[in-house]
Amino acid sequence: MRILLIEDDKVLGMAVRDQIAADGHSLDWVERLDEARAALNGAGFDLVLLDLMLPDGLGVPFLKALRQRGDVTPVIILTALDQLSDRLEGLNAGADDYMVKPFDLEELSARIGSVARRYSGNPNPLVTHGDIEVDLAARRITKGQREVSLTAREWAMFEAFLNRPGQLLSKAQLEDKLYEFGSEVESNTIEAHVSRLRKKLGQNVIKTERGMGYRLGPA
Repeated sequence: MRILLIEDDKVLGMAVRDQIAADGHSLDWVERLDEARAALNGAGFDLVLLDLMLPDGLGVPFLKALRQRGDVTPVIILTALDQLSDRLEGLNAGADDYMVKPFDLEELSARIGSVARRYSGNPNPLVTHGDIEVDLAARRITKGQREVSLTAREWAMFEAFLNRPGQLLSKAQLEDKLYEFGSEVESNTIEAHVSRLRKKLGQNVIKTERGMGYRLGPA
């Protein structure tokens, strides 16, 4: 997944960044709401992590504005505001989850996975595709009786296909899943990752639509 973190605490931001990277996701990190607006207007994100107290404004009005314009990107609030009234305000503004600082980074990973699965239409972390079994929560893949190891970027790409079964994903959409802003994108990166996934999971696991993109192959 490509995740946008809106957080002005540098220590927490670095910790969340490292956790997200270890989970195999791509992260863009901004510290102001105006930077967040620019990021959301310039790229597609799968999830937003939103602090409520930013240097240039409050997170709740920002979230309300997102929802009012029809943006349904999942949002998890990360904040030190721990009163019930704060939680209700955040959730009523359109947040999908609410975490109070300080929080456990492993719990954050679990919450991200849970929200992402709900939006993909499959809240069950166990997915079967032919002879491939995927535990999205544990990030474990078995093919037949053999466990298959994927790199972080291979996982990010395969997860994108699993979350959109049957849908065509363009090269640009897949690049968004793998890279943060400012990262250099090599021309053959997507093709190379698709080739590696086919070698590990089967030649038919990903279908090429020439000149258009890729989609998950038939089970």
